[in-house]
Amino acid sequence: MRSLLLKPAAKPLLFILCLAPFFWLAYGALANQLGANPAETLIRSTGDWALRMLCVTLAVTPLRIHTRTPQLARFRRMLGLFVYFYAALHMLCYAWLDMGLDIPDIAKDIAKRPFILVGFTALLLLTPLALTSFNRAIKALGAKRWQTLHKLVYAIAALAILHFFWMRAGKNNFTEVYVYAGVLGALMLARLPALRLTKT
Repeated sequence: MRSLLLKPAAKPLLFILCLAPFFWLAYGALANQLGANPAETLIRSTGDWALRMLCVTLAVTPLRIHTRTPQLARFRRMLGLFVYFYAALHMLCYAWLDMGLDIPDIAKDIAKRPFILVGFTALLLLTPLALTSFNRAIKALGAKRWQTLHKLVYAIAALAILHFFWMRAGKNNFTEVYVYAGVLGALMLARLPALRLTKT
């Protein structure tokens, strides 16, 4: 298993798997197979995939530590960038399909609706993480400052759950919210031994 993770084909295969939801949604939109409200399906689905990718990304470190599989670390950067990819798509679908790319109206809507403001804030916080996910950025910032910056992911996870919670509050449907909150909470707790190991 560990040797398979080091195979040259491992990263391209993961890349294709991470892009699969995008291709499925694009095909569904082109083939008119996204239901009665395709715009809502695209907005919700891209948001769901951003949250799923966030869970997978945060799972890398505890899995790497607890299974003693350091090879998993080579996939973390790509997974983190896919979090940003789907979060940015989520924002684009909202801005384009829901708001018609009307910037003044989008700004008013963000300021008026707390759940959109929280989601937009999470995307803003994700942006410097995506921009500094490359080796040159790590060297320029220095390892300590880079690690401090990337701890923003914990705040981003909390904001993502709050965004999802407020979005579902209108329909009083919190089942999925609790599932994601439970998964992210468990991943945070699982990271504690890893954090202690990095400090010693």
